This record gives sequence, C-alpha cells and structure tokens, in this order.
Amino acid sequence: MTTIKHLPKIDGEIGWYELCEGKDKPLGRKLQEDLKFDFCIVGAGIAGVSVALSLANLYRDSKIALVEALKIGQGTSSRNAGFIIDLPHNLDGSEANVEHDKKIYELNCFAIDFLKDLVDKHNINCHWQKAGKYMCAHEDTNIQGLRAFEEHLQPSGFAFERVKGKELEQRLGTSYYQEAVYTPDNILMNPSALMRGLVTHLPDNVAVFEESPVLTFEKKEDIKIIKSRAGSIQSKILILALDSHLEEFKIVRYKQAPIFTYASLSEPLSENEINQYFPNVQAYGLTSAHPAGTTVRFTPDKRIFVRNLLDFFPDLQCKSEDLQRAYKRHRLSFEARFPYLSHKKFQFTWGGFLCMTLNHQSVFGNFGDGIYCIGGSNGVGMAKGVYLGYYLAELIAGNHSPNLDFILENNKASFMPPEPLRSIGAKIRLWYEQRNALGDI
Repeated sequence: MTTIKHLPKIDGEIGWYELCEGKDKPLGRKLQEDLKFDFCIVGAGIAGVSVALSLANLYRDSKIALVEALKIGQGTSSRNAGFIIDLPHNLDGSEANVEHDKKIYELNCFAIDFLKDLVDKHNINCHWQKAGKYMCAHEDTNIQGLRAFEEHLQPSGFAFERVKGKELEQRLGTSYYQEAVYTPDNILMNPSALMRGLVTHLPDNVAVFEESPVLTFEKKEDIKIIKSRAGSIQSKILILALDSHLEEFKIVRYKQAPIFTYASLSEPLSENEINQYFPNVQAYGLTSAHPAGTTVRFTPDKRIFVRNLLDFFPDLQCKSEDLQRAYKRHRLSFEARFPYLSHKKFQFTWGGFLCMTLNHQSVFGNFGDGIYCIGGSNGVGMAKGVYLGYYLAELIAGNHSPNLDFILENNKASFMPPEPLRSIGAKIRLWYEQRNALGDI
C-alpha cells in the first residue's frame, strides 16, 4: 500500500474560481462509500477530464469514476493564466524542427477545436476568445528572445507580426514594453469556468467525486484500489492525471520538478479609467520574451492579471508568507506597467504549480498492471492536456494512429535527479533565470 503524503490544497484566493457563476454549486459528490468502477481517473484537471470524455465515448456501457481532491475548478488547470496556445512553445531555445513543430501545431489546434466545440455545444460561459498572444520585451537584453521566437516560427510558415513603439502602446494600454511579437490564434479564457463547464456536461456514465483526496493506493492482483477519507474505489484500469502530484503514487519516479508560481487579479477598472487609459484596447494576453518574466492579461471584464515569481517546493506546499511576498512583487510589476492605476487594488492573489521535466517532454503512457499516467505539462498544459487525454483513451482502447505514435515517441520525460540534487539544481536555475529577466519581471 502506498500512502499519499502531500495532498493538493488551496493556495490563496483563486481569482478565476471566485468569479465563476454558480461556484458554490457542487459538481460531484464526496466519496463516502466503497464502490466499483471499470475505470478510475484521479485528477479532474484538463487531462483527466479529457480522458473521461474520450473513454465515455469509447466505452458507452462502462462505468467511469473521476476523482478530484479539491472542488472542481480549484486545481492546477484552473489556476493558470488562461492561455490555450496553438503554436509550439519553444522552451529550450533549440533550432526549429519543421516536421515536429507542424505536428505539435496540428495537435494543439485539435485540442482547441475539441474544446471550442464543447464550449459552443454547452454554452459554457468562460470568456472564450480568439485574442492571439503578445510576446513582449522591456529590456534591451531580452529583445533577442523575440528574434529567437521569430526564427523558430519562420521555417514552418507560422503567422506573426512584430509590433513596437506607439502602436504597441495603443494595443496594450502601457508604454512599458519596447517591442513584441504578436501571433493571432491563441485562445484566452477563464480556466476555472471552462473546467467547471466541461465537468458539468460530462456524459452520464462518468461519476464525479470532488473534495475526495486520495489518501492511499494499493494493487490486489488486477484490481487497483484508491481510498479517500470515507470511501474507496476499485477498478481494473487506473488513470493518474496529476502533474506535480503524480510522483506521490510512486508509479512514476524521478521525472518531474514542481515549480510554483503566483498570480494576482485586480478589481475591475471603471468606465472612466477605460476611456482615459485603455481607449479602443481589446482584451489581450502577453507573455515575456524572457522565460522568467511576467505574464499580463487585460480581461474581458476589465481587470488586470499579473503572474510572476518562481519557487521550488518539493513538499508541494506554499506558505502564507510566500503569497505575501508574491503579492508585493506583483504590486511592483503592476505599478511599473500601469503607474496611473496604482490606486487599484488586487482582489485576488493565489499560487499554483507548473510541472516541469528536464527534456520538456511529458509523462505519458501505460505503466503496467492497468495503470496509465499523464504528467509533466511543462507550462502548456491546457492544449497538451486535451490531446494527451484524448490519445491516452485511444491507447487504452488499442486504437493506434500516426498521432498516437508521435505522442508516444515524443513524450518520454527524462531522468530527474533525486533529492537533494533536484532541489539544489532547481533553486539555482530559478535564481539565475529570475535575476537575468531584470525589468521583464
């Protein structure tokens, strides 16, 4: 029997969740009895929900359990910046691989279309918009990151636009950035509202259990048993879609690094503030030309979102003083970009994990004894979680395809040194990157 030592928890006030319509309505029940299912999925984030949707379609007469430690809409998939990125996200600065990049683009577009169909079909109110994305540079030294991004896009023929000066200021409502690369097809949305909408409309053969953290896990012959506080689930097939908490189950070891980051969301801007400072500015999302820089959004409900700071917490726990430190850093970043809004308060500040791997490939596949895993989303989990979840269900069903073969070949997370080497290496790297980001934080 494996005991799960570190459970998911709420870190601050999750702004996206707090703004959801009907957030207090339960979307599942607590696991309070001993039950049997054909499939059990642990983790109701985007990957777990994608697996559930796909399995429910492939196995219409089977019983599927979807188990979540927190309330639906409070997990990692609901705490991010709300980007669904269509383009390959080059994390390591390597040269473009046209064939590989086009396949990633194809899979990302599949994920976006998959979600858009569900949003339209079920009228999910999550502020879904095809707004594109700006990659911006404030520091002279980080403009080279824009050039590297363009050089990665050009060989595959991906559309982009270089924007600078007054035009960029007019688009963003701030003169803070020197230049940006704009790509047109990125999706922006409220991730918590999206997750709650997807779970609300799961097929009837999926049973949802929320506020039901898994405390122990064991295998008895071909049966897998997970136990929560007051109940258990037995199944022949167990799917772990957990990202940073995946290694708690000890099925996957030494593959992932849990990087913690923080976000704040302002109170809404007034009509006068919009007219004075954001005339004709459309809702937008921007990331930094430096990987440790600040992410900013101007939302459809006229709020400013700020995300930055990176920490490494091997015990998967954030403390209140960490949130306070992040809040202070967010104020500095916010007021540097929008000095005329220094009087505006942050209504919410929260934290969440980025699950990183050394080679930027995910954890994916069959790990034996009827156990399947998805993890290591590497900061692009919304699109990747959808297509990995979809194709994990295809793998379970034995439906092989060129796309599945590509995913299996390109999602083999490499070895991550164990503690304490992992912590030492991660903390040095995070310190180095954040120091070099300079004013782009």
